[in-house]
Amino acid sequence: MQEPLEDRTRGILWMLATMFCFISLDAIMKHLLEHLSLVQVTWARFFFATIVAIIACGPWLPQLAISRHPRQQFLRSLFLMSTTALFNAGIRTTPLATATTIMFLNPILVTVLSITALGEKVSASRWLGVFFGFLGALIVVRPWQEGFGAYGYGALFLLGAALLNANYQILTRRVRDDDPLTSLLYTAAMGAVVPSLIVPWFWAWPSAFEWLLLVASGVAGGLGHMFLIRAFRSAPASVVAPFSYSSLLWAALFGYLIWDDWPDIWTWAGAALIVGSGLYIFQRERRPETAVPSS
Repeated sequence: MQEPLEDRTRGILWMLATMFCFISLDAIMKHLLEHLSLVQVTWARFFFATIVAIIACGPWLPQLAISRHPRQQFLRSLFLMSTTALFNAGIRTTPLATATTIMFLNPILVTVLSITALGEKVSASRWLGVFFGFLGALIVVRPWQEGFGAYGYGALFLLGAALLNANYQILTRRVRDDDPLTSLLYTAAMGAVVPSLIVPWFWAWPSAFEWLLLVASGVAGGLGHMFLIRAFRSAPASVVAPFSYSSLLWAALFGYLIWDDWPDIWTWAGAALIVGSGLYIFQRERRPETAVPSS
């Protein structure tokens, strides 16, 4: 039976709110990195997100703190923390919209990694989507230009972040019988541990406004993950997932308003290929004949 229209609409709105939170988080981190260290900004993102996660768990915190897969939850958190650190390093020198476009490689990389990590079978048509997705990434990064391409080392950091985030998503499939709030709690809390241990050596005392932004980064990250949970609970993935690409519009708008960066024609062309490939792969995965088993 098809879900009610109001649930589909609610799911779409939650997904749009999710993308707004995540791009707001990215914009905040990019701004803070102009004055504060990479370690300090990464610490704040996870430390204050942990507070949001604890509040979200409420009186059920003791039960939700118990995972059926603690080892894999730890690895998930490690992958996301590393993703965030590399992403932060990348956006220092890369426009926000370009960084967002490169991260769109996630579903394409997940398709490739699922072969070995999950034992899934990938059809020839999905390999075609993977090919065009990587072609789009080449157009965005333009490695043929001198100095490691159009965006230098920043693009390499972002490609590394996309790869690590794909591994994070693969592990998310393996812990899906945990409560979503359990995954949120582990991701935030464990992601705060390592930066908390080393942040004193990289600390610069923030101004009042920078403190506000540091807190806001954690709140935006925490709320983004909570909204994402609500989106997928309100409507099927086939309805809400395509709206994740709305993040490119937010990224282009924030980049233009804050840093006067507007994506060039190459970025838009590459984004079109990556987004189109991601949507194509997603649609192929929905078809019964291309349904793939998981281990």
